[in-house]
Parts: sequence; C-alpha cells; structure tokens
Amino acid sequence: MDRAAEMEIFVHAVEEGSFSAAARTMRLSPSAVSKYISRLEDRLGARLLMRTTRQLSLTEEGRAFYERARTILNEIEEAEEVVTQLYAAPRGTLRINASVAFTKMQVVPLIPEFLARYPDVRIELTLDDKFTDLVNDGYDLAIRLSALEDSSLIARKYAVNRRMIVASPEYLEKNGIPRKPQDLENHNCLHLSSRESFNDWHFETPDGHVAFRAQGSFSANDGDVLHEAVLAGLGMARLAEYLVHEDIRTGRLTPVLTEYVHDQAWISAVYPHKRHLSPKVRAFVDFLAEKFTPVPPWELGFRDARAVRRNSDGTTDTSKTARDVGK
Repeated sequence: MDRAAEMEIFVHAVEEGSFSAAARTMRLSPSAVSKYISRLEDRLGARLLMRTTRQLSLTEEGRAFYERARTILNEIEEAEEVVTQLYAAPRGTLRINASVAFTKMQVVPLIPEFLARYPDVRIELTLDDKFTDLVNDGYDLAIRLSALEDSSLIARKYAVNRRMIVASPEYLEKNGIPRKPQDLENHNCLHLSSRESFNDWHFETPDGHVAFRAQGSFSANDGDVLHEAVLAGLGMARLAEYLVHEDIRTGRLTPVLTEYVHDQAWISAVYPHKRHLSPKVRAFVDFLAEKFTPVPPWELGFRDARAVRRNSDGTTDTSKTARDVGK
C-alpha cells in the first residue's frame, strides 16, 4: 500500500475514534487497519497512537503526523477536484495547429461564436502548412487537409476537400482554354513553393492516369497568394473548392478540365489521445462537426455550379465552366 493510502487509513482512525469505524469507512477489516497503522509506525520509527480497549489517543508524534497528513490529504482532494472540474466543463488554453488558408477562411470566422459559447476557454492558434508533432510541440489538436500519416493520432473527419484547376475568364480569353491535360504545357501554371507535392497535378483520362508538374512564371509559399494571383489573371492554379467556390459562383474564376480532375482529401481535426479527451478539445471538435457536417458551408448553394451535364457528343461539361468563356 502506498504512503497516501497509509495516511488516509491513519487519519480515518484518528477522526472516527476506532479501528473498526475506520475499517467500515475504508471497506477493510479492523485487523487490516491495525496492520497498516503498525506498518506505518514501524516505517516511521515512532508510536503514533496509544491504543486501549475503549479509545485511541494520539501521541505527540502522532499529533504532528496527523496534522500534516490531514493537510496533505486535503491537497490531494483539491488536486483531484481541479481535474474533475476541468473535465466537467471546457476551460483552459486550447492550443491548435492548423493549415493556413483553410483556417483563415473557414475556421477563424467561427471562433467568436465558439468562445462566446465557452467563455472559460482561451484559444492559442498557430497557422502552419507543414506537418507538426502534436505531442512534442504541445498542441491539443490540429486541423489538417491531407491523409493521416501518424497512426497514433485520432482523426475526426468533417468534409471532403476537393481541389480544382481554375483561371480567370480574362486569362482564358487571352491564352485559350485547355481541353486535355497535355494542353497545360502551353499555360502559365502557378507553383506552391511551401509543399512541392502540391505541384503534381493528377488527372484521370480515358487512357489512364496522367501526372503534370505545375511550372510557371510565378510561385508563392501561400495558397491565398496563388488565389489572388489567379484572380489577377496571372495564370491558372490548382486550388481548393472552399477557397474559390464564391469566385466560381460569381464568374470571377472558371474551372477547367473538370472531367479529368478527381483530386480530393479529407478535412479533419487530429488529436493525440482518444481516451480521457479533455472537455476543451472535445467541445472544439464537436463544434467544427456542427459547422462542417453534413454539408460544409462552402458547398451550400454551390452544387449547381459543379453540376455536370452530358453533351450531345458524349463529353461532360461543368455548368459555367471554361467551355462557356467567350461565348
């Protein structure tokens, strides 16, 4: 038995006045209580209690030990109560690591509502498109737009992150519309320098899988910057649907090669431990689920813009896509 348990048995015996009463409280036998207290006295090398058939009385050493033991047990109870309260209601600092563009556009606008709902929570947000070691770097959770590579982590999936190749109508009028993936060789395809793998554009064609390496006159380390460059007519880029859905709906951008692009990944909240998940983490994970499922907000009212119609020649065409530019 550990020292805290020995202290607890001793304190109960003193406060309840007998071994038998302490035994009932601790769900032990009176002989077991007597044995533990004798063991405690032997370990300390001092008699703590004077025993008679009617009562227990403290020795001088016993009183000094009792007062200190009572204080220690109170502190243990308070420590346990603090943890219990933390699990009872979301509170404390929530450290989040998240991808840059998605978080700026889709998560940050939701944070005021979350903090109003949970006023005892404080959020510390770090934006980073690189993979982060959540445990070693001290993060409670991460928001990721890619496959989960660490099997020790838990992922709560919310929505599919669809990527599409887009350009401005002005760029397409000036440079032409690519009809097949090979046509991209004649276009200015903007480059994301922070993640090289992002620049491998993948297509499914009747002849099989085709990969194209995006290269052009402009590169940036941030998806938001590529978005702005495409809007300015600089070239075409592969961007996420959540980033360009409104631009497509209003005609500022046009998707191309839609019948060939099948590029998507899950948007997920990722956290280290499933067991004893703290209330602040659980609250935020559930809050995002409330906002992003079953249909994420960037898809509401946008499905018609992605609706595919069958042409008379058997090809497919997305409504208001590149085929309509210049008509």
